[in-house]
This record gives sequence, C-alpha cells and structure tokens, in this order.
Amino acid sequence: MELLLASASPSRKRLLEQACIPHRVQVSGIDEEAIQHADPLQLVQDLAIAKAKAVDHAISIEGISAGLGILACDSMFEFDGEVFGKPKDPADAISRWQRMAGGWGVLHTGHCWLAADGAEYGEIVSTRLQFAAVGEAEIKAYVATGEPLNCAGCFALEGRGGLMIERIDGCFSNVIGLSLPLLRRWLKRS
Repeated sequence: MELLLASASPSRKRLLEQACIPHRVQVSGIDEEAIQHADPLQLVQDLAIAKAKAVDHAISIEGISAGLGILACDSMFEFDGEVFGKPKDPADAISRWQRMAGGWGVLHTGHCWLAADGAEYGEIVSTRLQFAAVGEAEIKAYVATGEPLNCAGCFALEGRGGLMIERIDGCFSNVIGLSLPLLRRWLKRS
C-alpha cells in the first residue's frame, strides 16, 4: 500500500525510502504559526492532525484515489522546559549548544495517520537525548557547517549532529522526525 506523506521534510521522506515504504509527498501548506498551544506535546499533535486533514481535504477536492493513507508528523525539541525551534542565526545556535552540551533534552513528534478505511490514529512519541559535553571549538565548528540552522533543536541526528549525541533513550527514528515502529503498527491495522 502506498501512503501520502503530508510533510516537506526530506528526513521523513528519506526514512520512508530507507524502510522501503511506498509513498508520495503532498505538502499540507498549513500556516503552522496559526496553530498555538502552551503545551508542546499538544501542539505537535495538533499540528500533525492539521497537516493530515489539510492534505485529506486537498486530495478529496482533486479527486485523487481514496485508497491512500495519509501520514503527517510534527516535531519539537524541549530542553530544560523550553521549546527550541530552528535557531534564528549562528549566534543563537552557538548559545543553545553552550546550554545543551552535556545535558539531556526531549524530542517530541506528533503523528497522525488517516487510514484509507477512514480510521484516524494519533500518537505522540518522545525520545530523550543526551548531548556530548562538547567544547567551544566543536560547537563553533558544527554551527559553521550550517546544519544546525535548519533543524528544530539545533541538531540533525542523521547528519554531523549525530557525532554530538552521547545517548538516546527511546525511538531512534523519532529523533529524525518519524517513529517507524509506530508507523509499522499502524500499517498492520490498515
């Protein structure tokens, strides 16, 4: 069965490709800033649901085959009770890494699956990460690559940022943006 990935994330697409899950991408186009919630867990889930439903609405208007399930996700990184989105600039990224070095944070991903049979599933997966106690030179060298400037939480586990992660407690693929074990369970139901 093919699925529609309601995400512009190249990392999520790459995860599906590596897992040999047939899919197409249809970006939701929702205004993420319009969806607000004080609780980061509820916010990632609300965003995932909104993305999935926007794509579902778009394909129903376009008359695309109804045999496709729709998968949408949204991720946020939480450190010491503060939610980190993408850094504003290199100075912001350096400042975050100075705080994160040696500490623990949590990556939350809200998932929404609209199955082809009309069933709707939603779940939040949270994964704890411990960052290496990196020094100033390593932080500046990493930020200079530009990689952390494009990532919520200021790191990419699947890239150079993987060298800066000491330990992962939970789902590895969730840190990249999509829990493959959760998706496997949902696909078995469909």
